[in-house]
Amino acid sequence: MADTAPSKPTACLAMADGTVFYGVGFGATGQTVAELCFNTAMTGYQEIMTDPSYAGQIVTFTFPHIGNTGVTPEDDETANPVAAGMVVKWDPTLASNWRSTEELKSWLTRTGRIAIGGIDTRRLTRVIRQQGAPHVAMAHDPDGNFDVDALVAAARAWSGLEGMDLAKEVTCAQSYRWDEMRWAWPDGYPRQDAPKHKVVAIDYGAKRNILRCLASAGCDVTVLPATATAEEVLAHNPDGVFLSNGPGDPAATGVYAVPMIKTILDTTDLPVFGICLGHQMLALALGAKTIKMNHGHHGANHPVKELETGKVEITSMNHGFAVDAQSLPEGVTQTHVSLFDGSNCGIRLSGRPVFSVQQHPEASPGPQDSFYLFERFAEAMEARKTVDA
Repeated sequence: MADTAPSKPTACLAMADGTVFYGVGFGATGQTVAELCFNTAMTGYQEIMTDPSYAGQIVTFTFPHIGNTGVTPEDDETANPVAAGMVVKWDPTLASNWRSTEELKSWLTRTGRIAIGGIDTRRLTRVIRQQGAPHVAMAHDPDGNFDVDALVAAARAWSGLEGMDLAKEVTCAQSYRWDEMRWAWPDGYPRQDAPKHKVVAIDYGAKRNILRCLASAGCDVTVLPATATAEEVLAHNPDGVFLSNGPGDPAATGVYAVPMIKTILDTTDLPVFGICLGHQMLALALGAKTIKMNHGHHGANHPVKELETGKVEITSMNHGFAVDAQSLPEGVTQTHVSLFDGSNCGIRLSGRPVFSVQQHPEASPGPQDSFYLFERFAEAMEARKTVDA
């Protein structure tokens, strides 16, 4: 059952406009400053907290039952939580799940992440939707001592995600191979021992389940850091290039990522597939622009329409920037759109096996409607081999 409520608040969330929320702190103690967003997913809080795309953000969970399934290392999308903090409605209950190896509270404490419960998350979500993703400072002190003026000042002083390159902070330090495939009962994660295609994946903040999906699609995956050059990519003689998800402002990451992608596109006929930030990197390399969204898309129930077929997919999303569809140059086709707000969710380069999507087809967490995109990438690599033969 839930812990007994303390006599006074032990955590505080202060917005740059002076609005203050008090609640019950758990996880690590201390203070953090970040952008505040909300996520509507009903499952997968561990995958969300460990998604590198959430660097620089505190996540408000609209679903109240957070913590009830505990945590397990099998569900980590990277080694430790990357999101700056967690906001929930109710203080987490004890875990009740056969896969759980640790309680959410102890996991957050061990990994240095601050969390606050007892918050009116509906009110907080309305604020974010109406006013845009705010800059906030969040503090956890078991003694309940808070300098609110200092917290508000810290939120106001934070520069925000625009212009911030966070991919360099979450990318791998050196290249590595990946052969683990998607989880399957009862053996867990099998290994890909008969790959058909060599893929270089650029790690702007790659989720593990994306790499697993590539391996499950028959790929021998080599992961390179975000700053990898075209020469370093081509030195692996790949059959295709994958551009991963990641955090921060795409225009900032594009300073070094776009020249690499342009060189790949200009000098080879390799299939290229991008997801999330990788989608935005590809769009920038093709001459389009990106824009900051009011409050972004964060959840596991986002309807996306594939324009060519008319099929509607329910997808997982996590992004605060979007490709400006009005800026797409000639020869670049919009393939997917959000049915929530009409924003761009996919592009394709005419006559080339080069495409990307804004949603997360690996579904961690979320529905599996978009898994076909990994197969499409594998089919493009197979078709290129057939032509070359």
